[in-house]
Amino acid sequence: MPSRPIPQRDQVPQQYTWKLSDLYETPDAWQRDFDDLKAQIPQLAAYAGRLGECADTLYAFLEEEQAAGTRFSNLLNYAQRGSDQDTRDPDFQDRVGKIMSLYVELSAALAFETPELLKLSPETWADFCAQKPELRLYQRYFDNVQRRRPHTLSDAEEALLAAAGELAQAPDDIFGKLADADLTFPDAVDSRGEHHPMSNGSYTRLMESEDRTLRKSAFQSMYAAYGGMKNTLAATLSAQVKSLQFFANARRYPSALAASLDATHVPESVYHNLIDTVHANLDKMYRYVSLRKNILGVDELHMYDVYTPMVEGFHKEIPYEEAKETVYAALAPLGEDYRAVLREAMEGRWIDVYENVGKRSGGYMAGALVHPYILLNYKDDLDSMFTLAHELGHAVHSYRSNQDQPPVYREYVIFVAEVASTCNEALLMDYLLERTDDPRERAWLINHFLEQFRGTIYRQTMFAEFERSMGRRCAAGETLTADLLSRDYLALNQTYFGPEMVSDPEIALEWSRIPHFYYDYYVFQYATGYAAAMALAKRIRTGGKEAVDAYLSFLSGGCSKDPIDLLKDAGVDMTTPAPVQEALDQFGVLLDEMEQLLKA
Repeated sequence: MPSRPIPQRDQVPQQYTWKLSDLYETPDAWQRDFDDLKAQIPQLAAYAGRLGECADTLYAFLEEEQAAGTRFSNLLNYAQRGSDQDTRDPDFQDRVGKIMSLYVELSAALAFETPELLKLSPETWADFCAQKPELRLYQRYFDNVQRRRPHTLSDAEEALLAAAGELAQAPDDIFGKLADADLTFPDAVDSRGEHHPMSNGSYTRLMESEDRTLRKSAFQSMYAAYGGMKNTLAATLSAQVKSLQFFANARRYPSALAASLDATHVPESVYHNLIDTVHANLDKMYRYVSLRKNILGVDELHMYDVYTPMVEGFHKEIPYEEAKETVYAALAPLGEDYRAVLREAMEGRWIDVYENVGKRSGGYMAGALVHPYILLNYKDDLDSMFTLAHELGHAVHSYRSNQDQPPVYREYVIFVAEVASTCNEALLMDYLLERTDDPRERAWLINHFLEQFRGTIYRQTMFAEFERSMGRRCAAGETLTADLLSRDYLALNQTYFGPEMVSDPEIALEWSRIPHFYYDYYVFQYATGYAAAMALAKRIRTGGKEAVDAYLSFLSGGCSKDPIDLLKDAGVDMTTPAPVQEALDQFGVLLDEMEQLLKA
C-alpha cells in the first residue's frame, strides 16, 4: 500500500491541531505582552542592592519576579509551539529569536537575586516573615537558596564562575555540531543490495528492520563514522567531565556527582543503590538475551540484533480515535477527576496529533500555564498509542501542579519528571494484557514492555555506571583517552549483556555517540523514574482509594517538597533498593510469560 503524502499544515483538520489562541488570541496580543515584559525588566533590575532593606521590598520583588516568570512562560510557549507546528514559519521563528534574547536580558537583570538572598541571615529572614507574614510562602524557596551557602563563593569568584559558564557549554555544543551537522555516514546496504541513507535519525529505524544484513550494515556504518572521529570525540567528552570536576572543586563539593545531585537534593545513595540493585539482577538480563537469541534463531546474538522485534508477523493498526478511548479506559483506576483532565485534553485541543510538512519530529509535552500542550506525530500503531498515554501523564502532572501550587513551586524537578508518564504506560499495558488471550497478541504486547525495561532500566543504568567511572577517573587525575573510554565501555557492555551476547568491537565506541553524557549525570533518572512508576502503578492497582489519593497528591506537588519526599508521600521510598528491585522482579515475571508463550 503506498504511503499517504504528508499534508501541509493548513490541510490538517482543526480538531487534530492544538489551540494556540488559548495563550494569545492574536500575534498582536503576543507582541503587546512581549513589550510589557521588556519594559518590566528595568523595574526588576532596580531592586538590585535592596533585597535586604526591609520585608516589604523583598516581598514586592519576589511577587514581581514571579509575575514576570508567568508572563515569560506564556510568551515562550506561544512562540515555541507555533514554531514547532511548522518550523518553516518565519514569523514564529522570529518570535522564538526575540523571546530567547529577552530571556538572556531578563536573566542578566536578575543575577543579583541569589547573592543578595544568601547575604540574608536566617534571623533576618525570620524577622522579615514576622513583619510580613505573606513572605512565609517563600520559606522553602529561601531555604533552598540557603542550602547552597557552603557552595557559594565571594562575589568576585561567583562572577568568574558565571563568566566561565558559557565556556562550560562548549563540549556539548561541539559534540552537537559534530554529530548532527558534520558527521556523514556510508549508506547501509540490505540483503538485496539496495542502499539506505544513514543518519543519526534513521539509525534506530534501520536497527529495527527484520533484514539482518541491513541491521549489520547500519551498525557498522554508524560506528565507522564515529570511530573515525574517536580521538576528537574523546577529547570533547573529556573536556565535559573536566568541566564538571572543575565546578565541583570550585564550589567545594566532594565530587562532580555530589554537585549534580545536590541541585535537586537527591542523596548520592540513590544513584549507587540503582547500580548495585541492577547488578544483583543481571541474571534476568542474561535470560532476556538468551530468549532473544532463541526467538531470532541465530547461532550468535550480536549487538545489531538487539532492537529488531522478537515477535514477527503480528501487526495491529490503532487509529487515533481508538487510541484515545483505549487510553481513557485504561486509566480508569486513577479516578474520574484524573480522567476529566484527560477528556479535556483530548477534546479541548491540547494535542497536536498528526505529522505535517515542517512539523517538529517526535513527541513531547510542554507544561504551559493555561494548559499543557502535547505534540505527537501519530502513526496508527502501538508505539504511538503508548506515546499518547506517556505524554498525557506528563500533561496531567503539569496541569495539577500548575493548578494546585503557587508560581514559585509549580515546576517539578527532573528526578520525578518521568514518573507520571511511565505510570500511565504501565496501567495501559495492564489494561491491554487483561483483555486478550491471543498468545500472539500477548507476546507482541509483552515484547513492547520488555524492550522498555531493557532500554530504560538496564541500558540507562549502564550509562550511569559509565558516567560514574568517568568522573572517578577524572578526579583521580587520569586522562580520558579514546582507548580508555572504549575499554571501560566494552567491559560494561559485556557485564550487562552477559556471555551469550557477542559484544562486537564496534560497540566499544557507543560512548562516542550518546548526547546524554553531556547532560551532567542525567541518565540515571530515567531508570529511577521508571522504577518509581512501576511501584506506583502496582500500588494504584492494589491499594484502593488511599493509594490513588496519595498518587494524585504527588501529581499536585510540583516542587513544594524535595522529590524524594514527594515520592515517599505517594508510597515509594527511592532511598532504598526496593522500588528498583520490584521493577526488576516484574521484568522477570514478564520473561517467564514470554518464554511460555513462545513455547506454545
